[in-house]
Amino acid sequence: MDPAVPGGAYDDFLAAGRPALRDWTPADGPLPALYLSHGAPPVFDDPLWIRQLSDWAVSLPRPRGVLIVSAHWESERAVLSSPEAGTPLVYDFGGFHPRYFRMRYETPDASVLAGLVASLLPDDEPLHTAARGLDHGAWVPLKVMYPDADVPVLQLSMPTHDPARLLQLGRRLRPLREQGVLVVGSGFMTHGLQYATREMFLYNEVPTWSHEFDAWVADGLDRGDVDALADFRRAPGMPYAHPTVEHFTPLFITLGAATDPAARPKTVIDDFQMGFAKRSLQVS
Repeated sequence: MDPAVPGGAYDDFLAAGRPALRDWTPADGPLPALYLSHGAPPVFDDPLWIRQLSDWAVSLPRPRGVLIVSAHWESERAVLSSPEAGTPLVYDFGGFHPRYFRMRYETPDASVLAGLVASLLPDDEPLHTAARGLDHGAWVPLKVMYPDADVPVLQLSMPTHDPARLLQLGRRLRPLREQGVLVVGSGFMTHGLQYATREMFLYNEVPTWSHEFDAWVADGLDRGDVDALADFRRAPGMPYAHPTVEHFTPLFITLGAATDPAARPKTVIDDFQMGFAKRSLQVS
């Protein structure tokens, strides 16, 4: 992907406008929990991906807040990003056009949301706050889904990759959905960057390991087999699909936050970009 104008597809998206979002109300019931394959700055050069993310947001009421767990913030304890309005972003990528390092996403004060999150965690696991903005696993997709930056957003660090512990964390966050908060696990369904080939980047050639792992996940989700998904290290396509696992494990936050973790999720995006699976889904 070598756009003539970096981010030109995003400029076209903003210029075209889109339907107004309806605000969430308690009558809507709990918002779903999402797992999304977030992408990096190439999202802003991909009209298809922009449309997919935007249409997804339009299909939902506008949330009162967003709590997102990104693959790009790991820590030994649960930490929240700064709740202050307009906190500067984290540009945790390299090799892209300078424009992407100048992008902003100045969201409103999220102190109320921070209080809600803190109230859900046990007393022996206190929640800490960092003077840290949103990383690209959060702001890149949200800049498309909610381009007006009018929704309070917080990022929660990922304190473990153990599926059981992440499912438990998701269950603790589940009540946020009943208050109009969108709970999001942000990763990428396959992420074997070190095994990527020229053909993947130029022609979206899908390697066997990417296709096999994605198909395995889709089958597990269809069957509601969380135990099988938790054994992902032995899945077809591994370890190539995830040489490191931080882009897959946010899925367990999402599944844990579901009202019924065994229920069949709704797949919203299921194609490939640069050979990597973009599978993204929501659970009720």
